[in-house]
Amino acid sequence: MALVVQKYGGSSVADAACVKRVAQRIVATKKAGYDVVVVVSAMGDTTDELIDLAKQISPLPPGRELDMLLTAGERISMAVLAMAIANLGHEARSFTGSQAGVITDGSHGRARIIDVTPGRIRSALDEGSICIVAGFQGVSQNSKDITTLGRGGSDTTAVALAAALDADVCEIYTDVDGVFTADPRIVKTARKIPRISYEEMLEMAACGAKILHLRCVEYARRYTIPIHVRSSFSHNEGTWVVASTDSTDSTEGTAMENAIISGVAHDRSEAKITVVGVPDKVGEAATIFTILSDAEINLDMIVQNVSAAATGRTDISFTLPATDGQVAMTALNKVKERIGFESLRYDDRIGKVSLIGAGMRSHPGVTAKFFSAIADAGVNIEMISTSEIRISVVVDGDDVDNAVGAAHRAFDLDSDQVEAVVYGGTGR
Repeated sequence: MALVVQKYGGSSVADAACVKRVAQRIVATKKAGYDVVVVVSAMGDTTDELIDLAKQISPLPPGRELDMLLTAGERISMAVLAMAIANLGHEARSFTGSQAGVITDGSHGRARIIDVTPGRIRSALDEGSICIVAGFQGVSQNSKDITTLGRGGSDTTAVALAAALDADVCEIYTDVDGVFTADPRIVKTARKIPRISYEEMLEMAACGAKILHLRCVEYARRYTIPIHVRSSFSHNEGTWVVASTDSTDSTEGTAMENAIISGVAHDRSEAKITVVGVPDKVGEAATIFTILSDAEINLDMIVQNVSAAATGRTDISFTLPATDGQVAMTALNKVKERIGFESLRYDDRIGKVSLIGAGMRSHPGVTAKFFSAIADAGVNIEMISTSEIRISVVVDGDDVDNAVGAAHRAFDLDSDQVEAVVYGGTGR
């Protein structure tokens, strides 16, 4: 019997009515002849509310206890969903991440999955049950403590379970009908992308597209798990994330067109730090980035200016998650005298706008067209970064919407009619 793993986000199970609707969809899948494993997020904004509660109690809650608190949200979702399915006359069993065999490292708040041993899930499936698994959580391999995978971790849980169970497909249900050429909350005329490669989806996720979690796509690519992104509020065909979009897709058996540009992504969650007046000597940049690495800070874009001949000094700018901004500033200020730089500048009012498409490899002129569109919109570019299938620029935070819209229009990505419908979710 074919196996389907389904993941439902917080907006899909936001209240009792939503839970009942999701239960009906799950039961319909079971009646269609599939074994079904379901991964659920916490209901609505529960995770945010629990974080707010923790901050009211303690400004720096212990990571172990915060994880214990946050995993309560998914436990509520899995239990009420199992009840709703039982009410429809079908056997459903709920499992926490640890009960489902999701084994992680011991890093609280951002644990990584080491292994999945779904013995209890397989046994329940063999007995004809629908399995409901709490997303976003696992158990530490060493300490046996409960851990969380970080925001968006339920996507990763779903794909990891799909790989471990050798599922035919992993369906990610959300509050939009698939992956669009831009955020439909900004570009109303964004088009739905029928097929997109893992490679392009990885770039979009890394550049701020929140439709799929980056680690989820990495996992899917590693184990070649087809992902179907679709809405839990409609029965429309969604977006297939597959190995390649220039060959025959085994899921549908049809040839797929490889567009030059897949979409435009944006990210407002980053900040920029400029280290001013760094001595232009061998090893100084290495020292700066080693300090940041030791502080476990992930950097994104890096630019070093040409050294000024008169002073023998240069400026180094880089972007990083805004949540790590203060940690980075503190770490660098501690070694200011040792390195000998003049000062630090911090700016968290920036945004990153990225153009993504595997087709740009073989089409010259994409970069010029992108920069011209940004310029024509009156937007100044502060930093530039590229890969083989992506061009990213940093702009002022207030200019992000204009830049996204301009790039979207320049590459004829607008739809003739409004396809993008946001069915639910508060965007918190």
